[in-house]
Amino acid sequence: MKLMEKLNKLKKGDKVAVLSPSFAAPGRFPHVYELGLKRLREVFELEPVEFPATKKLGATGEERAADLIGAFEDPSMKGIITSIGGDDQVTYIKNLPVEPFTQNPKPFFGYSDNTHFANFLWMNGIPSFYGGALFTQFAMEGKIDDFTLKYLKLALFESGEHELEASPIYNDIGLDWNDPANLGKMEAFLPNYGWQWDGSENAEGISWGGCLESIDELLRHNIAIPALSDFENIILFTETSEEMPSADYVFRVYRALGERGILARVRGILVGRPKSWEFGNEHDEAWQIAHRAEQRETILRVVRSYNPTVPLVQNLDFGHTSPQIPLPYGGRIRIDSKEKRIFADF
Repeated sequence: MKLMEKLNKLKKGDKVAVLSPSFAAPGRFPHVYELGLKRLREVFELEPVEFPATKKLGATGEERAADLIGAFEDPSMKGIITSIGGDDQVTYIKNLPVEPFTQNPKPFFGYSDNTHFANFLWMNGIPSFYGGALFTQFAMEGKIDDFTLKYLKLALFESGEHELEASPIYNDIGLDWNDPANLGKMEAFLPNYGWQWDGSENAEGISWGGCLESIDELLRHNIAIPALSDFENIILFTETSEEMPSADYVFRVYRALGERGILARVRGILVGRPKSWEFGNEHDEAWQIAHRAEQRETILRVVRSYNPTVPLVQNLDFGHTSPQIPLPYGGRIRIDSKEKRIFADF
């Protein structure tokens, strides 16, 4: 069974590195960036530190790798918070040296394309948090909602097992970052229909997974992922991005996980709420409902063709959704199917 490092929690006054391992959104939307930094200081009482490539649009993989290495090797940096995701980490994460990270483990927060770095850390025994990006959680328009705030504080400052909850509301329609006036507005939330359960077994294991499109890239490009023996102790988690992949695409990636022997071995599966709206790819409510239902039914069908009993819970509040839980990546997850409760070790 894979053994993970026990990371130190942050304390008020600690310095945290703010990095852009993927897209340098701070260089495109400086007003959103400044709001995120302000929230880190005023809401969480942390001191953000910018690195050379944080705001550099078009930074090379080598430059972004240097920031990651520098942030981990700097003993004054007690954690790393990414600005946002992107689409090209697969091109350079595989070339990172191991020692700067294994010798200086610390909490890392990021999701989407940051799946690649989180997987790299997992493979080297370092847990992280899938979520908590500066732009989408810390710089939420209006204010950080209470649900997201609760779980950010748990991930940053608290240890031990905590119960995950289903938010009573959700939203995946953001406000346009091109208009600074939107930073003072609140997102419009809709009622959440809750978790979707299938399977009656209880399960416990350490988490691995991420954005399904990034998992696809890990598989396609033969990037090192956990061994089949590791998956026997893993709670798999996946979610889909603003690309809003079709159910057919989701079917093929899940089938790949099945054909590799992964679905037959995992202890449990958690699926985040699919994003169903994006600027330039807007959809009405009927389409959104159908998109989420089709993806949910597709995942259930594929999983059951490879594993008839594994507990599968869908529509969780992690990934490309709001509010958001920064889900422990490499942390222990416990699924109580009888009581329909989920617990995570933060």
